[in-house]
Amino acid sequence: MTSKPSKKKFIVEENETIDDCLQRMSDEGYFPVRRTEQPIFKEEMKENMVENVPCGRKIVFEGKLV
Repeated sequence: MTSKPSKKKFIVEENETIDDCLQRMSDEGYFPVRRTEQPIFKEEMKENMVENVPCGRKIVFEGKLV
């Protein structure tokens, strides 16, 4: 029988709420110890220059095995 890793990262998917992700963590036997957010950018042309414009965020939870 293989054991689970003591830490695991869970990404909040595009069509998933934070509560859904936390429930998924709990179902797998993990509890959240850290939350990080990373901005998502897209490139847009403005005045003949490329600008990085924020268009969303990526939320990642680090879970620890119960």
